[in-house]
Amino acid sequence: MSRVVMYSTVSVDGFIADENDQVGPLFDWLSSGDIPLDETGEVKVSQASYDYTRPYWDQIGVTVVGRHVFDMTDGWGGKPPGGIAHVVVVSHRPMPESWDPETPFHFVDGVEAAMAKAQKLAGDRTVEVAAGDVGGQVLAAGLVDEVAMDVTPVVFGSGKRYFGSVAAQHLLEDPHVVIQGNRVLHLRYRVRR
Repeated sequence: MSRVVMYSTVSVDGFIADENDQVGPLFDWLSSGDIPLDETGEVKVSQASYDYTRPYWDQIGVTVVGRHVFDMTDGWGGKPPGGIAHVVVVSHRPMPESWDPETPFHFVDGVEAAMAKAQKLAGDRTVEVAAGDVGGQVLAAGLVDEVAMDVTPVVFGSGKRYFGSVAAQHLLEDPHVVIQGNRVLHLRYRVRR
């Protein structure tokens, strides 16, 4: 069975975007180096960030996002980001009428059903769950194996929380990955069971 990783870039005060869904300088680390992270060459990071991020990206088989992220990105134009094979969209609404059903996007109602679909599609590859409301729901359901965050030196003060609206306490192990890149600190925690 695949590993489930909740992931996002996050401000030091725990936000993945401001109140208006703007990420501001959160992703500055993706242009803070000289090593191309993907084939476009547009994203350039430090060697330390490349050595951590590229293998992680290569392990992802499916990304799970909420409908809000899908709508904000316009579904990445029908092509999953970062070369990922499939995107599972948690939504109470069906796919948009104008959407090509042949694209590798799957609309599923509810996080448990979305995770079952993602696990099936991923096989033995990683299922990545976008942090925020959907990520928090998946964590609350006990379905997250690891929490991964790229912490950037930004303070928002308010906005969209990394863990969404999680209200209960969840314990994590000590970080098993701590890597400093340019303008980012890569952290990974296993979820304590």
